[in-house]
Amino acid sequence: MPKVLHPHVTTNPAICGGRPHVTGTRFSVHRVVEYVLRQGVAPEELLEAFPQLTLGAIYDALAYYYDNRDEVDAEATADSALDAERG
Repeated sequence: MPKVLHPHVTTNPAICGGRPHVTGTRFSVHRVVEYVLRQGVAPEELLEAFPQLTLGAIYDALAYYYDNRDEVDAEATADSALDAERG
């Protein structure tokens, strides 16, 4: 299957530890997933709380997640392990 382009999602080694994030921000795809899918925050509410995002970027980050679920979930697991170590 060909790689799907996500115009609102970027990876850059100098931003978010090289993890996928919303272009032009330091807001990771994982954070979008955490708020919207895990905590049940509506995309419109997320936009109100974080005006640097756009509704298109939020939905594109969610689409990126569904296209790359294993990668993003692995990052979330790694973050949780780090948080547990830090106490």
